[in-house]
Amino acid sequence: MSDKKVDVSFIFQITDKVLWNVFKKNEIGDVLLPFVVIRRLDCILDPVNEKVRTAYENFKEKVSEEKLDPILRKAAGGLQFYNTSRHTLESLKESGKTIEIDFSNYINGFNKEVRDIIDNFQFEKVIGRLVKNKLLYEMIDAICKVDLHTDKVDNHNMGYIFEELIRISNEQSNETAGEHFTPRDVIELMIKIVFSTEKEMLSQQGIIRTIYDPAMGTGGMINLAKNYVLDELLSGNKNKPDLKTYGQEINEQSYVIAKSESLITGENADNIRHGNTFTEDRFQNKHFHYQFANPPYGVTWSKDADFIRNESANPSGRFYAGLPGTSDGQLLFLQHMISKMEREGGKIAVVTNGSPLFTGNAGSGESDIRKWIIENDWLDCIIALPKDLFYNTGINTYIWFINNNKPAHRKGKVQLINANINEDKSKEVEGFCRPEKRSLGNKRNKIESNHIEKLVDIYTSFEAGKYCKIYNNEDFGYYQITVEQPEYDAKGNIVKDKKGERKADSKKRDKENIPLNKDIESYFQEEVLPHVPEAWIDYDKTRIGYEINFTKYFYEYKGLRSSFDVKKEIEELEFGIGSQKGIIELLKEMLA
Repeated sequence: MSDKKVDVSFIFQITDKVLWNVFKKNEIGDVLLPFVVIRRLDCILDPVNEKVRTAYENFKEKVSEEKLDPILRKAAGGLQFYNTSRHTLESLKESGKTIEIDFSNYINGFNKEVRDIIDNFQFEKVIGRLVKNKLLYEMIDAICKVDLHTDKVDNHNMGYIFEELIRISNEQSNETAGEHFTPRDVIELMIKIVFSTEKEMLSQQGIIRTIYDPAMGTGGMINLAKNYVLDELLSGNKNKPDLKTYGQEINEQSYVIAKSESLITGENADNIRHGNTFTEDRFQNKHFHYQFANPPYGVTWSKDADFIRNESANPSGRFYAGLPGTSDGQLLFLQHMISKMEREGGKIAVVTNGSPLFTGNAGSGESDIRKWIIENDWLDCIIALPKDLFYNTGINTYIWFINNNKPAHRKGKVQLINANINEDKSKEVEGFCRPEKRSLGNKRNKIESNHIEKLVDIYTSFEAGKYCKIYNNEDFGYYQITVEQPEYDAKGNIVKDKKGERKADSKKRDKENIPLNKDIESYFQEEVLPHVPEAWIDYDKTRIGYEINFTKYFYEYKGLRSSFDVKKEIEELEFGIGSQKGIIELLKEMLA
């Protein structure tokens, strides 16, 4: 992905000159984000302001507000926004003592959609503090020095500026970084894997494709995906697709930020919607070609349990495959995304922790969901990521790649890639990440471009190797059989029921997992009966389960260290090595 330099020095300049002594570090974004949005809108509207105001004066008394809106949008050249006020940010600098009133009139001059966005930023509180500290003029003057006209900053570059603004704001507010911001290196890996085989198709004339995130946060994934395709993957191509982005977010502040970026970068802001994805699918009957998501880990869905359980009972519902435990909704997000896949061919990249891979025994909701995904041949690849990549967690994380239109050579198979290996040049370990120069929260490692390219190569080559395993779908499935043993009475005789059948001893009941590709009876004869010859299988209790155990698949036996090596290490600790002092020498110095 492009490392294009974006000039965001104005963030620090305004912070240092205007905001520093009044707003805390974690509040700077609350001021800058809405002002950048307003400045961008102000610059875009500059050429059409007079036409909008003329149309407003001509029609405001003649038509209803409902009919006036499309007239003013037309006067604005088809833009989704306009301003009927006589003011601009530049003209407000001439307001003097009336600047507070004039600024309020200016904000109220925007159309309802823009005002809703500004209101959701809790802008009134920000303005109140600026006015109280006599900084409103200084803030307007400072933001006017940032030239965001479209001939200076196109929509793509505006997206980069907005992204950097969010990132820097999150860095200054360390505790919120993980809530809004999936690390760019992780997003880049997801995007490059998904689009690694799409270039030829996307280069055709007249292609329209959709990109969706059901837990979009501030919208970084969908915007970066679009920018990557247009600016990098298809750079220099004559034909480029029409990419439409869509997203839904439950957190109101994150939603407002995402919608703001959509508005100021020329996207359709109506495609960014607020709501609980589990209970309120804001894109019903809509399907998407590409989906990216990093939904929250371990978030309970107990408050929505009635709604979700009702939908799970519907064969055409999103959650019919199964329900995970109420303490973790990750597999609900995955089912939702699968339900939104474009029928002619859709791809998904979603980040999870380890729980969706193996939680739940055979017959459980989690296992049934995995069974449903794998038996439908949708699971394409899973990458185990290095640790400490995310701002708010250091646990193991994975990227699932789902494809409902696999190419022929990948049908019936699943690719597992183990990237959970840190680069260590001193030990000649290649690895897939390097330490960050500066830790931010739990993020201590970074996947760099060379690591991403290597992982893309591993994915596209589709060959088993040190970091890659390829399995048949059925390899992840197993029969869970119930092994019974007879109950004995006090005299050592087998207890029988009224039908003369052996009575099972519940205390000795056991379960065995048998791979799907093995015959149950043969396995039982070879592995169980030699140890418990009187045992039998209760076939009525047999269940089929699915799990994906990365540890098992990538396990490497490491032999015990020699006694010589252990002794040598102990001696080095006790007595030191070279110029380095040992424990004994250090203790002598302390006690001297």
